[in-house]
Amino acid sequence: MSEPATIEIISDEISEEEVIFPPGDLLSDEPPLESDLHRDQIDLLIRILKLWWRSRQDFYASGNLTIYYSPNQKKSEHFRGPDFFVVLGTEKKDRKSWVVWQEDGKYPNLIVEILSSSTTTVDKGLKKQVYQDTFRTPDYFWFDPVTIELQGFHLVDGKYQEIKTTTDGRLWSQQLELYLGVYEGKLRFFTTENQLILSSEELAEQESLRAQQAEERAQQAEQEIARLREVLRIQGIDLENI
Repeated sequence: MSEPATIEIISDEISEEEVIFPPGDLLSDEPPLESDLHRDQIDLLIRILKLWWRSRQDFYASGNLTIYYSPNQKKSEHFRGPDFFVVLGTEKKDRKSWVVWQEDGKYPNLIVEILSSSTTTVDKGLKKQVYQDTFRTPDYFWFDPVTIELQGFHLVDGKYQEIKTTTDGRLWSQQLELYLGVYEGKLRFFTTENQLILSSEELAEQESLRAQQAEERAQQAEQEIARLREVLRIQGIDLENI
């Protein structure tokens, strides 16, 4: 990692040594995830959205990654690590962290926090306040993989307003233009037609099932042809001479 470079003094009370540009490859400071449930859920959201938007090059989706947003451009202050977040209108590339002042001042367009017994109070309180007042993140959701609690908020006139659930118990994300809902105990994405967006594994399984069904239909067709040939043979009809 390269050595940080000093910049000009921004006030009479701050020395040149105190204010620095952190390097562009700041590593994420996020701690290990609490459980397999949390890790698997975050990974699932990232993989599915990247697959669904595989032809797009104007977004960044990640999770359990530090977002640095210090107005003094210092790594040591003002940072958060959402469990899952999406930034729109940015370059699709790998990053070690999200450094706001090096990303044209962009903050996440959507954040999802995966609740746990040790994070629920912060996720529903302090983090929600930060995402509303500082990040100005338009869509904020939280999901509890144990109790299956799902709640969402959309920023309206600078304040979070609760998103109403559909009759299917899903929540609309204006930023993603997708629904978020629970399927088999996991938080998943759904299209505007309420179709579940499949993972790569599910797509492969679906394709395998289709191939198997096609093979079974072909075998049934061959058996039916053989049966009809036998019926005609018994009746004295030779298909080869027709």
